[in-house]
Amino acid sequence: MSAILFFSVIIAYFLALILISRITAKKADAASYFIGNKQSPWYLVAFGMLSDSLSGVTYISVPGAVFHQSLTYLQVVFGYFLGYFIIVFILLPLYYRLNLISIYSYLQQRFGNNAQKTGSFFFLISRLLGAGGRLMLAIGVMQLFIFDSFHIPFILTASVFIGLMLLYTYKGGIKTLVYTDAFQSLFLILGVCLSIYAIASQLDMGIGDIITSVRHSPYSKTIETDVLKSNFWLKHIIGGALFTVAMTGLDQNMMQKNLSMKSLGEARKNMIWFSFVMVLVNVLFLSLGVLLYYFAQAKGLILPTDPTTGKIVTDNVFPSLALNHFGAFTALAFIIGLTAATFSSADSVLATLTTSFCIDFLGFGKNQKYTEKDQKNIRHTVHIGFAIVLLLVIIIIKYFISSRSTIDLILMMASLTYGPLIGLFAAGLFTTLNFKDKWIPFICLLSPVICFFLMKYGDQWLNGYKFGNEIIFVNGLLTFLFLLLLKTKTQQNKSHL
Repeated sequence: MSAILFFSVIIAYFLALILISRITAKKADAASYFIGNKQSPWYLVAFGMLSDSLSGVTYISVPGAVFHQSLTYLQVVFGYFLGYFIIVFILLPLYYRLNLISIYSYLQQRFGNNAQKTGSFFFLISRLLGAGGRLMLAIGVMQLFIFDSFHIPFILTASVFIGLMLLYTYKGGIKTLVYTDAFQSLFLILGVCLSIYAIASQLDMGIGDIITSVRHSPYSKTIETDVLKSNFWLKHIIGGALFTVAMTGLDQNMMQKNLSMKSLGEARKNMIWFSFVMVLVNVLFLSLGVLLYYFAQAKGLILPTDPTTGKIVTDNVFPSLALNHFGAFTALAFIIGLTAATFSSADSVLATLTTSFCIDFLGFGKNQKYTEKDQKNIRHTVHIGFAIVLLLVIIIIKYFISSRSTIDLILMMASLTYGPLIGLFAAGLFTTLNFKDKWIPFICLLSPVICFFLMKYGDQWLNGYKFGNEIIFVNGLLTFLFLLLLKTKTQQNKSHL
């Protein structure tokens, strides 16, 4: 299928998103932008959160990573499942009880202004890096298979995509994103299902054959029992649970949609349904990964490799097979699915980065000097500003960060940036202590620095022990313990469990 057709379909896809935006953003105000007027349907939020949570990294990198990690990523997914129930029964009730718009306002109520700004700062950094990595991967794939044929440079491609995202998120905010995310989840799942169907059709496999092939594949290992390895099962489960608590429950991007519903009951219903569906969808992705390598072996195909090292580039395996060997219709579905997976997770970031910055740093909601018109103008300026910063992050990751598996890169960055949020919220929720607010930013910077060196040199210091996903627990624990050194004589009795 020609690159021109692919390009045309992508443009048509974005036009559909812009149309949805125009419909949902009519008469949009600050309440629409920040919390969707508290009218978001729980079932649409639950379905839309699939594409928001999975992203282009899951869509491409998780199936490809099966080559090195087999199915051990399922250990992380089981941890995710546990984490969702911590959110349902601990964090959501707190957020609704305090009637929050930015969840980091809790830290201000509990500890002070520095704590609020520190929590918001780590969210801003985490989401900019995470969204930048996801967009870099997806845009890079489209660049390789589509835009290079037009001799369009990567930087221009990335700039155009960021501009398109601005067009449909600029005005409506969360009210628009609830609907666009649901629309994009549909195409994400369609892309995966059609790819599995394409493999099954070409190899004359039924459902039973697919299940048998996955179960008896050389990549079928699910549990890693070697405690020294970074993907040891307990490390993955603990890390997965904490990643979920941090990247969903302590993340403004994910919680803002939950806070846009009418009641706590609807928010809980959304998260419970979402948690079960998320496990099933990840099983689909991993099964697809096994089938990709099975298909390549059965057809005698040469997998994409790095020309300098000769090693298989696992992030390019799914795109290469889908676009070159699965047929025109499936190739088209892959591109649309990739677009949906990537931009549903990235577009909402612009709205929630804007929300967090406006409320936590500029004081929207508690500072009465801003009129509705002032807020609108500032909100639009901040929204555009973050789009520019996101573009710069994409370029930096593309040209200056190592080419390791993108899913590993995202989890590593999340471990370093979300750990302090876990420590801060844990200290607020599970103690009645108060801390010296002015020192909190320094503590929250110290813990990630220590953890970075543990990840880099820990195996040399600890007899071969490699830190994996559990480093986020270490990061949060260090932050919590360091905070105890800052406790004051007075105790705080508000806003804890």
